[in-house]
Amino acid sequence: MKLIREMLPKDNPKMKLILQKCLRDAGLDKPGTAYFDPQLDELAQYYQQLPRAKYWVAVDHQDQVIGGCGIGPVESTEDICELQKLYIDPIGRGQGLSKQFIKLSMQAAKDLNYKQMYIVTDTKLPIANKLYQKLNFKSLDVPLDGGIHSGCDTWYLKSL
Repeated sequence: MKLIREMLPKDNPKMKLILQKCLRDAGLDKPGTAYFDPQLDELAQYYQQLPRAKYWVAVDHQDQVIGGCGIGPVESTEDICELQKLYIDPIGRGQGLSKQFIKLSMQAAKDLNYKQMYIVTDTKLPIANKLYQKLNFKSLDVPLDGGIHSGCDTWYLKSL
């Protein structure tokens, strides 16, 4: 069983490495994706100062980061949060971590008084898309206003 805890500044380099490797492996190391987000070097600090936001990491028994996931507000809305930066290192896949992260994120979003959760992803991530559909996220034809990841082509929304 992997431990999930809030991200600490010491986790920044490993989480950036995991995120960028996952996107590079999927051919999504391009502008308009999280690959180039300016806050990647200080991800823990970014989420700590962002209102109504959280970021968690999963760690192994040696406290080594193997994945992460967060939530943050969607610009120009009060009731919608976004599931953000859900990436798992290949060594941590197939153990249900993504599902654990999503369930934790949905509970935290409810606790922060969000009413809906939004996801921006890409068709090049078929396993992620299957999971979102299995968890009853509804596919959208167009992204919500205010999104920064214009390089992605798939969007979901779910009432909490």
